[in-house]
Amino acid sequence: QVQLVESGGGSVQAGGSLRLSCAASGRIFSINDMGWYRQAPGKQRELVATITRIGATVYADSVKGRFTISRDNAKNTVYLQMNSLKPEDTAVYYCNGVVLPSSGRTSTYWGQGTQVTVSS
Repeated sequence: QVQLVESGGGSVQAGGSLRLSCAASGRIFSINDMGWYRQAPGKQRELVATITRIGATVYADSVKGRFTISRDNAKNTVYLQMNSLKPEDTAVYYCNGVVLPSSGRTSTYWGQGTQVTVSS
Protein backbone atom coordinates (compact mmCIF):
# COMPACT_ATOMS: atom_id res chain seq x y z
CA GLN A 1 0.00 0.00 0.00
CA VAL A 2 3.08 2.21 0.28
CA GLN A 3 5.23 2.60 -2.81
CA LEU A 4 8.47 4.44 -3.45
CA VAL A 5 9.23 5.21 -7.08
CA GLU A 6 12.58 6.56 -8.25
CA SER A 7 13.19 8.58 -11.39
CA GLY A 8 15.97 10.58 -12.97
CA GLY A 9 18.62 7.97 -13.63
CA GLY A 10 20.49 7.77 -16.89
CA SER A 11 23.86 7.88 -18.59
CA VAL A 12 26.26 10.80 -18.35
CA GLN A 13 29.92 11.50 -18.95
CA ALA A 14 32.34 11.98 -16.10
CA GLY A 15 32.00 15.44 -14.61
CA GLY A 16 28.32 15.62 -15.44
CA SER A 17 25.28 15.90 -13.20
CA LEU A 18 22.06 14.04 -12.57
CA ARG A 19 19.18 14.60 -10.21
CA LEU A 20 17.32 11.63 -8.79
CA SER A 21 13.83 11.85 -7.33
CA CYS A 22 11.93 9.37 -5.20
CA ALA A 23 8.24 9.86 -4.51
CA ALA A 24 6.38 7.92 -1.85
CA SER A 25 2.70 7.26 -2.30
CA GLY A 26 -0.10 5.33 -0.63
CA ARG A 27 -1.73 5.46 2.76
CA ILE A 28 1.02 7.40 4.51
CA PHE A 29 0.71 9.14 7.85
CA SER A 30 4.30 10.35 8.04
CA ILE A 31 7.80 9.57 6.82
CA ASN A 32 10.79 9.72 9.12
CA ASP A 33 14.27 9.17 7.70
CA MET A 34 14.69 8.89 3.94
CA GLY A 35 17.81 7.87 2.12
CA TRP A 36 19.65 6.85 -0.99
CA TYR A 37 21.72 3.71 -1.37
CA ARG A 38 23.53 2.25 -4.35
CA GLN A 39 24.72 -1.12 -5.53
CA ALA A 40 27.37 -1.61 -8.17
CA PRO A 41 27.78 -4.93 -10.01
CA GLY A 42 29.44 -7.49 -7.78
CA LYS A 43 29.34 -5.23 -4.73
CA GLN A 44 27.14 -4.88 -1.69
CA ARG A 45 24.53 -2.18 -1.40
CA GLU A 46 26.03 0.87 0.31
CA LEU A 47 24.77 4.03 1.91
CA VAL A 48 24.98 7.19 -0.18
CA ALA A 49 23.10 9.72 1.94
CA THR A 50 20.27 9.99 4.44
CA ILE A 51 18.09 12.84 5.63
CA THR A 52 15.82 13.15 8.64
CA ARG A 53 12.39 14.69 8.57
CA ILE A 54 13.82 17.96 9.85
CA GLY A 55 16.68 17.98 7.36
CA ALA A 56 19.71 16.59 9.16
CA THR A 57 21.92 14.81 6.66
CA VAL A 58 24.58 12.12 6.55
CA TYR A 59 26.79 11.39 3.53
CA ALA A 60 29.17 8.65 2.55
CA ASP A 61 32.73 9.97 2.43
CA SER A 62 32.93 9.09 -1.26
CA VAL A 63 30.18 11.55 -2.20
CA LYS A 64 30.72 14.41 0.26
CA GLY A 65 30.99 17.73 -1.52
CA ARG A 66 29.55 16.30 -4.75
CA PHE A 67 26.08 14.99 -3.84
CA THR A 68 23.28 16.78 -2.02
CA ILE A 69 20.25 15.09 -0.52
CA SER A 70 17.06 17.05 0.11
CA ARG A 71 13.38 16.37 0.66
CA ASP A 72 9.96 17.91 0.29
CA ASN A 73 7.80 16.65 3.13
CA ALA A 74 4.62 18.03 1.57
CA LYS A 75 5.26 15.89 -1.50
CA ASN A 76 6.69 12.87 0.34
CA THR A 77 9.65 13.12 -2.00
CA VAL A 78 13.40 12.85 -1.53
CA TYR A 79 15.97 14.09 -4.04
CA LEU A 80 19.62 13.41 -4.74
CA GLN A 81 21.52 16.03 -6.71
CA MET A 82 24.69 14.43 -8.05
CA ASN A 83 27.43 16.67 -9.42
CA SER A 84 30.97 15.98 -10.62
CA LEU A 85 30.02 12.40 -11.33
CA LYS A 86 32.76 9.80 -11.61
CA PRO A 87 32.78 6.39 -13.30
CA GLU A 88 32.89 4.79 -9.86
CA ASP A 89 29.47 6.31 -9.14
CA THR A 90 28.00 3.88 -11.67
CA ALA A 91 25.42 1.75 -9.86
CA VAL A 92 21.74 1.09 -9.35
CA TYR A 93 20.47 3.73 -6.94
CA TYR A 94 17.73 2.86 -4.48
CA CYS A 95 15.75 5.15 -2.22
CA ASN A 96 14.19 4.13 1.04
CA GLY A 97 11.96 5.64 3.63
CA VAL A 98 10.95 4.83 7.19
CA VAL A 99 7.21 5.14 6.80
CA LEU A 100 4.38 5.21 9.31
CA PRO A 101 1.33 4.16 7.30
CA SER A 102 -2.15 5.48 8.07
CA SER A 103 -2.79 2.14 9.70
CA GLY A 104 -0.13 -0.32 10.73
CA ARG A 105 3.42 -0.23 11.98
CA THR A 106 6.41 1.83 10.98
CA SER A 107 8.38 -0.03 8.34
CA THR A 108 11.19 0.63 5.91
CA TYR A 109 10.14 0.68 2.27
CA TRP A 110 12.41 0.55 -0.77
CA GLY A 111 12.07 1.76 -4.33
CA GLN A 112 12.73 -0.45 -7.33
CA GLY A 113 16.01 1.24 -8.21
CA THR A 114 17.22 3.44 -11.04
CA GLN A 115 20.39 2.92 -13.06
CA VAL A 116 23.09 5.58 -13.12
CA THR A 117 25.94 5.05 -15.58
CA VAL A 118 28.94 7.38 -15.73
CA SER A 119 31.34 6.98 -18.62
CA SER A 120 34.92 8.19 -18.67
